[in-house]
Amino acid sequence: MAEYGILIDPAWCTGCHSCEVACQMENGLPAGQFGIKVNEIGPWEIAPDKWLLSYAPAFTDQCTMCLLRRKKGKVPSCVHHCQAKCLEFGTLEELSKKLSDHPKQLLCSFV
Repeated sequence: MAEYGILIDPAWCTGCHSCEVACQMENGLPAGQFGIKVNEIGPWEIAPDKWLLSYAPAFTDQCTMCLLRRKKGKVPSCVHHCQAKCLEFGTLEELSKKLSDHPKQLLCSFV
């Protein structure tokens, strides 16, 4: 059986929190609980008139990778609703091949 994961490319995350909302709705999680959480980094002034502000999606222990959705042939809710398309679902084998495309990508594995 293939092992699955989600590839995160935080360079494209806009901080819209669509993944968080989709996860909460799909899994019936109460306010303040998440299977995925978008963390804000910054803003920091890194040079005169130059600021750093970025976002980093991270999975929590409440993530089930939407097992019921996947049994129906669908991708996890966070991936489906990501407006920036910075989340990608697939087998670890296929996703690991994409890691060299962008050095700051993260691969979260789920067995």
